[in-house]
Amino acid sequence: MAKDLAVELEDRPGTLADLGEALGNAGVNIDGGCGFPVGGRATIHVLVEDAGAARKAIEGAGLSVTDERDVLLLDVTDKPGELGGIARRMADAGVNIDLVYLSARGQLVLGVDDLNRARSA
Repeated sequence: MAKDLAVELEDRPGTLADLGEALGNAGVNIDGGCGFPVGGRATIHVLVEDAGAARKAIEGAGLSVTDERDVLLLDVTDKPGELGGIARRMADAGVNIDLVYLSARGQLVLGVDDLNRARSA
């Protein structure tokens, strides 16, 4: 099952390279991700299949995994309104979306407060 790991980095040159190299050297593929800086720090989300190996590699590089969670992967069509329709179905089912990005394969990655209800929606 795909896992999203949140990694906290300093907002400076080289820290993303450190993360990517640590995962690459451990043979862990990054299947998707996103990131954003706030106040001198950056939170980077990486989508991986082997969370244990990823966590070991990240922490072995002196970086900090701040969250690990299952996420919902959805095949989507590249057309106007696709995200809105999916988000509306989730909202109508009472599911809160707190993370969204695209995978390397073009799947929509959703972090939600109720994975079972989200799958049903």
